[in-house]
Amino acid sequence: MAKMNFGGVEENVVTRDEFSLEKAREILKDETIAIIGYGVQGPGQALNLRDNGFNVIVGQRQPSKSWDKAIADGFIPGETLFSIEEAADKGTVIQYLLSDAAQISQWETLKKYLTPGKALYFSHGFGITYKERTGIIPPKDVDVILVAPKGSGTSLRRMFVAGRGLNSSYAIFQDATGRAFERVVALGIGIGSGYLFETNFKKEVYSDLTGERGTLMGAIQGIFEAQYNELRKRGHSPSEAFNETVEELTQSLMPLVAENGMDWMYANCSTTAQRGALDWKNKFRDAVAPVFKDLYDEVASGNEAQRSIDTNSQPDYREKLEIELAEVRDSEMWRAGKAVRSLRPENT
Repeated sequence: MAKMNFGGVEENVVTRDEFSLEKAREILKDETIAIIGYGVQGPGQALNLRDNGFNVIVGQRQPSKSWDKAIADGFIPGETLFSIEEAADKGTVIQYLLSDAAQISQWETLKKYLTPGKALYFSHGFGITYKERTGIIPPKDVDVILVAPKGSGTSLRRMFVAGRGLNSSYAIFQDATGRAFERVVALGIGIGSGYLFETNFKKEVYSDLTGERGTLMGAIQGIFEAQYNELRKRGHSPSEAFNETVEELTQSLMPLVAENGMDWMYANCSTTAQRGALDWKNKFRDAVAPVFKDLYDEVASGNEAQRSIDTNSQPDYREKLEIELAEVRDSEMWRAGKAVRSLRPENT
């Protein structure tokens, strides 16, 4: 484990240079990694582990679209693809990658297979952090660990295929075997992490829920809508409004930020753009700071988790979700976006 300086603060990190893939394979050579759930994180982690030479099986409900996807991805029923119960029985590391609501509903089934010495692995701290609400309380004789990629399972897989790595956090909630650290880091390297940084289950879920509702998804969509709508009200065309709101940000500016930081992006824009950005950033920061305080308070209190549990466990949740997503998809802004994307050079 190395100490890295982030903004003047030292943190524990593990890199692929110091903890090689070969070392990870050696540590897990006698383990069977059971991926429970093949929805959001399951496919990316399962495929990356399999391609990296680990012994991977998948547990998934049948019939389901996810079962069919696992078959399409090369997992074989009866050999590497099983029911949730059979995979959990066979696995020595159980990667519990169902949705938060499904983890709650399947917990009574899964915990019967958590025999002494196994490892229970999460990619989100939700179930453990809010265990009084979820009922997910692991037995004392299993390791409880977490590797949380900082992105979707789709991004994890795409970056792996491109020869890159998606950064992940790691945490240990319970070390029953004395091997929890080497297990969690080996799994983090195995799924294709760029580097691993240390956290705990509570900090992971607090930061994750805040980020998803904030700059990663919720806030950015809200800002997109506000700017796009104002430009349209002022007479700008859908194409112009979308390009100035979304396309330039995602296709031109954010890659520059990713490459060398916000200051470098500013330095590579016009002086007029630099001046305006520097003059207005504090006003935007001060306007949204109270919203982020409220958001974090709601996450820390458990209210946000309870809303998710209550909503996502409803039998008609998927149908209601599709209606909400359709409202976004069918809005003028994202219909304009579909047209703009079709005109990118790689699509013409």
